[in-house]
Amino acid sequence: MNKPKFAIEAKQLEKTYKASGKLPAKQALKGIDLQIPAGSIFGLLGPNGAGKSTFINILSGLVTKTGGSASIWGMDIDARPREARSAIGVVPQEINMDPFFTPMEAMELQAGFYGVPKSQRRTEQILDAVGLLDKKDAYVRQLSGGMKRRLMVAKAMVHAPPVVILDEPTAGVDVELRRSLWEYVGELNKAGTTIILTTHYLEEAEELCDEIAIINHGEVIASEPTPQLLKRLDHRSLIIYPKDPLQVVPPALSGVDASIRPDGALAITFRSSETGIGRLIETVREANISIEDLETEDPDLEDVFVEMTKA
Repeated sequence: MNKPKFAIEAKQLEKTYKASGKLPAKQALKGIDLQIPAGSIFGLLGPNGAGKSTFINILSGLVTKTGGSASIWGMDIDARPREARSAIGVVPQEINMDPFFTPMEAMELQAGFYGVPKSQRRTEQILDAVGLLDKKDAYVRQLSGGMKRRLMVAKAMVHAPPVVILDEPTAGVDVELRRSLWEYVGELNKAGTTIILTTHYLEEAEELCDEIAIINHGEVIASEPTPQLLKRLDHRSLIIYPKDPLQVVPPALSGVDASIRPDGALAITFRSSETGIGRLIETVREANISIEDLETEDPDLEDVFVEMTKA
């Protein structure tokens, strides 16, 4: 399978759910244009109800689009539906497996669904990669929540898809499991697999993703390389460490956006385009605060996300 420029490409993708009973019609996707580079780790973020799940479900064939087009690994989902969906593996948010199957049986069944010949199956290799080889013959109902989550990832990999979508994969799992899961995802990506991640852990997306798209009210409101997205906010924080820790913001600083941190440091949020650091330092000194040290902080992804989706 030749590597295309984009793992996923959507053009004017729309979805309107028809009115049902007392529920009115709802336009879940409003002409989305999105290009996800092949080989990247791409973050897909947005508030609940923004349209992320609808977008994923259209790609995986669970929801029929209303308009526009979408392709997976260069294959249109309408013109070549079977091939397009064979190029994608989806790890859903909900854990849904037969509790009386073993991981081995669940994996073999999934491989059969995708028509993977027995000679080409890598069931034990994949289970080993996600740390479940020693549980291959246990019933799924005997596995912990974290193990079930890892088995979901393993099932998505049975047909070696070039694109994997992880929908909130670390929701409700402990820190150690989250770390091991991301190590495995990192190895997949290094081997060439494109990873698409939805998560509510914004620090996770900031650390892992090469690019991030933010969806809100069915529209893509940003899609940029992560460092570029973080520069979208025109505000920074100046952290002043005084010789004597402060308890309250001095009245002389009532004209700036200032707060006291637990360690007694003074944090001043300012817009780079409007206020220079030199002027802020001068204002602090005029308030009779002796400065021992200072530093600046740039906005993180959570700041950008809240700012862009608050409307």
